[in-house]
Amino acid sequence: RARSRTVGELLAPTSPFDKKCGRENWTVAFAPDGSYFAWSQGHRIVKLVPWSQCLNNFLLHGTKNVANATSTRLPRQNSDSSQKNKPCEHIIDCGDIVWSLAFGSSVPEKQSRCVNIEWHRFKFGQDQLLLATGLNNGRIKIWDVYTGKLLLNLMDHTEVVRDLTFAPDGSLILVSASRDKTLRVWDLKDDGNMMKVLRGHQNWVYGCAFSPDSSILCSVGASKAVFLWDMDKYSMIRKLEGHHNDVVACEFSPDGALLATASYDTRVYVWDPHIGVILMEFGHLFPPPTPIFAGGANDRWVRSVSFSHDGLHIASLADDKMVRFWRIDEEYPVQVAPLNNGLCCTFSTDGSVLAAGTQDGSVYFWATPRQVSSLQHLCRMAIRRVMPTSQVKNLPIPSKVVEFLCYQI
Repeated sequence: RARSRTVGELLAPTSPFDKKCGRENWTVAFAPDGSYFAWSQGHRIVKLVPWSQCLNNFLLHGTKNVANATSTRLPRQNSDSSQKNKPCEHIIDCGDIVWSLAFGSSVPEKQSRCVNIEWHRFKFGQDQLLLATGLNNGRIKIWDVYTGKLLLNLMDHTEVVRDLTFAPDGSLILVSASRDKTLRVWDLKDDGNMMKVLRGHQNWVYGCAFSPDSSILCSVGASKAVFLWDMDKYSMIRKLEGHHNDVVACEFSPDGALLATASYDTRVYVWDPHIGVILMEFGHLFPPPTPIFAGGANDRWVRSVSFSHDGLHIASLADDKMVRFWRIDEEYPVQVAPLNNGLCCTFSTDGSVLAAGTQDGSVYFWATPRQVSSLQHLCRMAIRRVMPTSQVKNLPIPSKVVEFLCYQI
């Protein structure tokens, strides 16, 4: 198996009297336009760095980079608003341990679902970029990425906010997943008004993800839970059954035709979310564990999964000190990389780099497998962006083509 090439690392500063707990980097995120990278450095601190400058630093100074050392080379934000378009680094103190991060950008044409539009404190313009942080005390804080200023403090959850996701359509609808067993839907164009509580999970909710067209939400949690929600009606569509332990991460493919879920049962499943069937299984323990063993403690818990923007590659991160890169049409990983105490991973906006966060608040970066997508696959993605499985199966085309379009080949 090929080893992945290391691009760089951002190491959290340590002092001799630091407590070990509270330093975990539970979440890493790239801005939708690729301009910024954010991670939780532990002890309440979130670091925001301009991604292109971060990459340049790796090229100039080698891969190793102590997070604090980068700040001397990156310009700091001035109060002068003319600098708004020049990305600047920020260190944000969130006031409590940070469990989740999400970037949101606004599309002005998308109106709020709220009626009294003229009463709003915030007018989100074209170039608005927000960072939502989910905290240990159940609060969600919303920050302006360009200035580092706190805009909103959303209070309703009673437990840890474990995951956050913005609707990709620019509506600034934010969904939060919490240990209080609920998901909450917030409208940031309506000053952060909470629109809906999604109930159905019997235990902790670990993660949530929007489909690319923002119509479906997947939520995953303890007790093998994988739920799909209709985000127009705020109702549950179906439960996906197949995992044998807590499900901790989920992500849709860029065309919305596939859904990847990661579980403590040592597996990543790739589903067809439209019909609820498992298309692929990526195992992290061989032979695969029996359901009883998969439901207990083992050293192969899968912590995180991320779908590449080429729609072909998936990255997973497990407790066996490995990051794996998979192809959706191959049974075994195409590349691997060593990583101790990894907790989370995500692909960069252009898909060229994978970022992974660890228990000591650091981030490591690898170059992702490069492959030119076939014309068939690009056409498949273009079709699947607009057609669910049921419509594809009704097309008057050969059955082999239907199977290909449904990712069953």
